[in-house]
Amino acid sequence: MPLSDGYHDLPPGKLASVVTCLEMRSPAPQRPERAGSSFTIERVVAPDAEWYRALFRRVGAEYLWASRLVLNDEQLLGIVRDENVRVYRVLAGSDEAGLLELDFRTPHECELVFFGVADPYVGSGAGRVMMNFALREAWSQPIERFWVHTCTLDHPRAIDFYIRSGFVPYKRQVEIGDDPRVIGLLPRACAPAVPVL
Repeated sequence: MPLSDGYHDLPPGKLASVVTCLEMRSPAPQRPERAGSSFTIERVVAPDAEWYRALFRRVGAEYLWASRLVLNDEQLLGIVRDENVRVYRVLAGSDEAGLLELDFRTPHECELVFFGVADPYVGSGAGRVMMNFALREAWSQPIERFWVHTCTLDHPRAIDFYIRSGFVPYKRQVEIGDDPRVIGLLPRACAPAVPVL
């Protein structure tokens, strides 16, 4: 049912965000990486649920990522250990600096499901290294579409970053869900710019 124009109240404990979906239909050129960048990217085959959740929280807590935190171990591992899902960790030396996840489960498509760096590495050039890697990996497969979605809870430069990387916005949605801080999935101190109601 379409939303009518105007304001819509949310019950306490709920969050709303505007989601922008972006896609590319052919490989985009890779953009230059920062000189001296020393990030490495490793695929994590058959990831452990506890490890995955820890990195997911480290990267996504400030943006209130919670979709994988509501899953039990069986549900989570059913996704991240699927042969058509690839999970990568981004390393700065031995420190886990970022998370990248590509989903090839839909034929001829790849979804950039999760893409982010931990707070100490925002602005470090890690994102560009990750995106160039993601572009190579996605288009090395027989796909016709590479897509991603982001929302107003994400980093404020996320949409611009994706557009500069070659993605084109094609759809906007409104997403409503439980505030993960209220239901205990994330600490209440996360994302202080988004008040807990």
